[in-house]
Amino acid sequence: MPGLIPGADGRRLFGPITWLMAVLALMGFMGLDGAVAATDFERDLPDATDIPGLPRFEGSVIIGHRVSPFDETLIPTGPWEAASGDWKQTVKASGRRTRLVYLAPRNASSLEVIRNYRRALEDLGYEPLYQCSGFEECGNGVDRFYGEVANGKQLADSHLLKHVYSDTTVQEPRLYSARHQTPDGDSYVFVFTALQDNFADSAAGNRVAIFVEEVLSQPMRERMVSIEAKEMAQGLSDAGRIAVHGIQFDFDQATIKDESKPQLEQIALMLVENPDLKLYIVGHTDNRGTLEYNMDLSRRRAEEVVRTLIQSYGILGERLKPMGVAGLAPLTSNATEAGRALNRRVEIVAQ
Repeated sequence: MPGLIPGADGRRLFGPITWLMAVLALMGFMGLDGAVAATDFERDLPDATDIPGLPRFEGSVIIGHRVSPFDETLIPTGPWEAASGDWKQTVKASGRRTRLVYLAPRNASSLEVIRNYRRALEDLGYEPLYQCSGFEECGNGVDRFYGEVANGKQLADSHLLKHVYSDTTVQEPRLYSARHQTPDGDSYVFVFTALQDNFADSAAGNRVAIFVEEVLSQPMRERMVSIEAKEMAQGLSDAGRIAVHGIQFDFDQATIKDESKPQLEQIALMLVENPDLKLYIVGHTDNRGTLEYNMDLSRRRAEEVVRTLIQSYGILGERLKPMGVAGLAPLTSNATEAGRALNRRVEIVAQ
């Protein structure tokens, strides 16, 4: 079984690549002359790197790489349920998210790969959250977590990456998820290995593919700025409503964060300067969770804004009415964390 060796930059990595391969991609035509782009499996995807501090299997090559500075995902802690098309149990993790897809050498089995990852991660101090082997343990159709783009883990940059774990080809699936407290935050890791075919490129098939995902939980850097009282008043005059992103809440709570104070002060100032103005304070969420839950959460958040304006800034309660509409009026798509962050907001609407 391959061992770990120190990387050049101090990271612990598996041994050097020992095989070479270069093939023509079956997808990705370049122009009308019928030429195709060559896919080089001799070396890693350009600019792709391992997750800092985490290992790779000896001889494996990166074919897919995606890093999101802040995103949210589900780390499986239970088997896949074919009926619901989702994991039975998960941990929701948010922070810096990295996804990698490796191809293992042709002589490697999924068992050898997952045991190496498990041993290496436990040596680094990771505590197992869940592990399974085969469809009976992991769940029938477990490969759908990647194969169906709606599940949020697939790398869809190319036909090659879309067709990793091509439908009906997956054999010997194995899964390992773990957690480790680091000085930079909690690190959640999800590793999935399986023998598979790739309908887009046969050279990437009939071998073990390795999906590795890490989320390093860190607080999101707030980028929203307060809207001045005059700007809000103008927005109400022009459109009858304006979105306010400077009011922030604790995760999944109706508690207003301290950094929201400047925005609340500007809302109060606008109301003082416009004594006849009455407002609906409307809470909005993203589409995560059930509609019923988000309706309640958005309403409670709006009520907390109204309560704060009354108690802390002396605004008459008769001028403010809280409402919650959950995720029924998004500003943009909820497909990304950036979009969901925009959709989680408070709006002020003229009565």
